[in-house]
Amino acid sequence: MNVDHIRVLYDYNYGLHRRVWDCIMHLSDEQFVQDVDYSIGSVRNHMIHLMGADERWIARIQGKPVPDFPDIDDYPTRDTALAKWKEGEASILEYVYALEDADLLRMVDYEMRSGKRRSAVWEILTQIINHGTDHRAQVLSILHRMGAPTLEQDFILYLYSR
Repeated sequence: MNVDHIRVLYDYNYGLHRRVWDCIMHLSDEQFVQDVDYSIGSVRNHMIHLMGADERWIARIQGKPVPDFPDIDDYPTRDTALAKWKEGEASILEYVYALEDADLLRMVDYEMRSGKRRSAVWEILTQIINHGTDHRAQVLSILHRMGAPTLEQDFILYLYSR
């Protein structure tokens, strides 16, 4: 594992998130916030959760105070949520592209609800990608049920398209 591998995975992860946002923009704002009886609810809830989780993990890696999850009510529309998403994405990609190989092996101590934990930076960065894939799949299913366009998110297809 080296930073070049991580960067490819982050380009994939956020590139697919951007494509999902393109699909989301086919919804009305009412559909965006519509409660869904699955996982954490509406499309908005999923995307705000992802944004918050990514920011929290990066804060842990950087040794910064872990921010609270964003308040979903601060994002009543697709446009307000997407604007915040773009800010967070830019910040995270800037961080990832500044990493060096040695940074990936650094151990990070942090607190979770389940207690104190210790992980290598590469493990946390991989968690962010895995978590993103999970929620993208959930959002894509919801989007399909709402009649919005969807897409395939296989990593290998991303590589073929590069």
